[in-house]
Amino acid sequence: MTEYILVGAEDRVEARSNTIKLHGPDGFEGMRRAGRLAAEILDALVPHVVPGVTTQDIDDIVYRMTLDGGGTPATLGYRGYTKSCCTSINHVVCHGIPADKALKDGDIVNVDVTPILDGWHGDTSRMYLVGDVALKARKLVDVTYECLMLGLEQAKPGNRLGDISHAIQAHAEKHRYGVVRDFCGHGVGRLFHDSPEVVHAGRPGTGPELKPGMFFTVEPMINIGRAECKMLDDGWTAVTRDRSLSAQFEHSIGITETGHEVFTKSPKGLDKPPY
Repeated sequence: MTEYILVGAEDRVEARSNTIKLHGPDGFEGMRRAGRLAAEILDALVPHVVPGVTTQDIDDIVYRMTLDGGGTPATLGYRGYTKSCCTSINHVVCHGIPADKALKDGDIVNVDVTPILDGWHGDTSRMYLVGDVALKARKLVDVTYECLMLGLEQAKPGNRLGDISHAIQAHAEKHRYGVVRDFCGHGVGRLFHDSPEVVHAGRPGTGPELKPGMFFTVEPMINIGRAECKMLDDGWTAVTRDRSLSAQFEHSIGITETGHEVFTKSPKGLDKPPY
């Protein structure tokens, strides 16, 4: 049986537990600020994600903007991770590590950022089209965004996490794409990763009930080919086993009395490429 707990802005949160936290108005305000900073960083990257730019260049911009915004990058030093964001190119599913690798014309890349602002985590990612991108890759990006938005339509009180999962899976599989099971969304707030786990494939009417005050991410990873992934030797980078293209979008949201609030929506309306 799922357990829920009401938490206030001043309550100490020391570790992840299986209990789902329900937040009040102060929590919503904190997540709005952190989410806006995260979205502003992704907005600012738009003119920089072009052929010839390295993923380390992108990471440098994320680092500077996070600090200039009064935050710190959650990934920097997280379990030994040494960068301020994740950059996942083409067949990389998630957690690609920024390096001196230059983006090429036709690449698709996901940039995932999580600034911590006043103790709150704003976790979000977007896809970027690098130069002239093939129609097949553009379609994958479009469908992945549609999967996210269809999942979010189910994010309202009284529904269950399985309703979000099923909406995503049904749309992806309608296009004969694979839905990654190895990674999922998660509770978020003053912890980077918290309960509940938000899987992106499942049956409607199953899983924990959605209640006002829940904060979590929805971040479907969709592959053109099969759903299976494998980890590279660096211990972070996940790639598609069949080397097919993968795409992902992510928002941090809070369940409200009547639906949900997206904390990481782009202030400039740049939520979906082309930008």
